[in-house]
This record gives sequence, structure tokens and C-alpha cells, in this order.
Amino acid sequence: MSIEALGDVLRTQGGALAKHVRAPVAGPRPGAPQKAAAGPRATGREAEYELLLEMILEGSLLHYGSPRVVHTSDRDLALLLGDQLYAMGLARLAALGDLESVAVLADVISQLAQAHAEDDAARAREIWDAGAVAIGWGRGEQLRPAPPP
Repeated sequence: MSIEALGDVLRTQGGALAKHVRAPVAGPRPGAPQKAAAGPRATGREAEYELLLEMILEGSLLHYGSPRVVHTSDRDLALLLGDQLYAMGLARLAALGDLESVAVLADVISQLAQAHAEDDAARAREIWDAGAVAIGWGRGEQLRPAPPP
């Protein structure tokens, strides 16, 4: 599974996302989706894990960074499309029955919001890396809900 596959799936699905799919811009490899899919918890379902994590990562990039597949100059639309990608990826994960990883990704998404609000790009990368490990190998101490202020 690859970033190109994400574009193909979104085009096939149709709707607003399909209208904004462009030729993919590859990011660093392996990224969080590939790292998580390589773990023992994804064995036998590597392609599904990689695709759903590509969806969630693209959703995050629409919110905070430079998306690789879905492009729009409308900031409000980018946020809505990012939310749609989050929902699609989480729904696919729930359909696999991996509720532990749904909880991990909920923590990833909330912690990313905090890191970006604090303009801490390094922390955002650490959050994705810890999330990938937790999904592929199980939750460790690196990714825990943030304590209340």
C-alpha cells in the first residue's frame, strides 16, 4: 500500500475529497503508516493499517501542514476534509476491531492539536512516532494522555 493507493481510494469514493485529490507528494519513508503496519499487531492486515493511517496522517496534514494528496487553498475546507479523513481512518480501524488503536489515535490527534497550538513541530513528529509504535507493537509510556494543566 502506498500514498498513491490513498489517492486511488479517495478518487474512487467520490465526493468532496475526490475533487481535491492531486498527484501525491511523497513524504519521508518509512513514515508512521509504514512503521505501524510493520508491527506484529498489524500482521496479516498490513495494507489495511497502512491505508487507514495514511488517511489519518493526511487529515492531520490538512489541519497543520502540507498535505500530500488532498489540496485546497480554502482553509476552512481543508479543516473539513481533514476531519473527514480522520473519521474515515478511524472507522476503518474500528471495523478491524482494534479498539486499542482507536484510543491511541484519539490520543495522537488530541496531542497533535496541543503540539501545533504550542508551535512545537518536533513534539508533533515524536507524537506520530510514538503513535506508530503503539499501534504496531502496543502502547508504551511514550504516548499517554496528557495530564490536566
